Amino acid sequence: MSKSKGNVIDPLHVMDQFGTDALRFTLASMASPGRDLKLAEERIEGYRNFANKIWNAARFSHMHLEGARSAEPPSERPFPNRWILSRLNSAIRTITSELEAYRFDRAAGALYHFIWHEYCDWYLELIKPALQNPTHPDGPAARHTLIETLETTMRLLHPFMPFITEEIWQTIPHEGESIVIQRFPRCEEAWDAPATEQRFLLLEQAVSLVRTGRVLLNYPPGQHIDFSIDHDDPGKLRQLKELEPHLAHLGRGTSNVSAQTAWAPARRLRLVGEGLTVGLSVSGDIDLKKALDRLVKQREEQAKDIARLTGKLENEDFVAKAPAEVLTEHRARLRSLQQDQAMQSSSEQQLRTLLEA
Repeated sequence: MSKSKGNVIDPLHVMDQFGTDALRFTLASMASPGRDLKLAEERIEGYRNFANKIWNAARFSHMHLEGARSAEPPSERPFPNRWILSRLNSAIRTITSELEAYRFDRAAGALYHFIWHEYCDWYLELIKPALQNPTHPDGPAARHTLIETLETTMRLLHPFMPFITEEIWQTIPHEGESIVIQRFPRCEEAWDAPATEQRFLLLEQAVSLVRTGRVLLNYPPGQHIDFSIDHDDPGKLRQLKELEPHLAHLGRGTSNVSAQTAWAPARRLRLVGEGLTVGLSVSGDIDLKKALDRLVKQREEQAKDIARLTGKLENEDFVAKAPAEVLTEHRARLRSLQQDQAMQSSSEQQLRTLLEA
């Protein structure tokens, strides 16, 4: 904030507009050593949306508080609950380490990623079938884990967003008068489940390919589709078979996990990535020409991004001056784009073949 007259952001006005917690989290996320903070309302607005995401997660939890809850040992809980406990443990470990090193920006980033992308986008979606079906056998474990992880996450987030976390914490099962005097979360050895996290990565890869295919073929989000899944590794194919109910739910369709030789004959678009093959049935009303045009446009835009990132990473001055985390992020992004290009090249050939058929 500049001291020049008329060039100052009034924090009281910002708090009235976006909320105190959003402003606090913005400042923490930007607190990188040696960095001049360029505070913009657009950034604060983004963290207000983050606060709204947390509210919505709490409201979802309140909708499913009623019903039996079973506190099974972590190792005996169903897959989604075992996975989120392990990821929460990893988040606690990372955030505690960053806070002890006074890297509030990295701690805020780890919190944001865990809550938005893992807890809300994946976990809450994974447990919906168990919570929405009163007779589902996984319901009691899901309800217990949902409350356990939400309460722990609120204590983890409290130093950054004290007001929203206190408000939510008071409305869920807890012990004590206030979140302010509760113990900061510590890692629980029993929560670690590296094998379950590996299974989730396989699930995430398969669902991402299905979603990519849906977008490419312009299927409406709610439309039920048929898709098949195969993997070069027989062990991973067995794991995918065990995850089939989750694949069908997240892919919003009918899932068939089997070797490609057993797939029913049909017009299919196959998407391939790291040993995994997903085949989506192409219905007769799909405009393959438009799908091909969308794919070609995507590839052209990605080619520009690849050229830009490659140029940066081949620039000796940039590599010498850029922080290590920036270089890591750029290299990971480049690898991801290159993998997407390879997959889309195969899909483009298939679409051209289907058009000619």
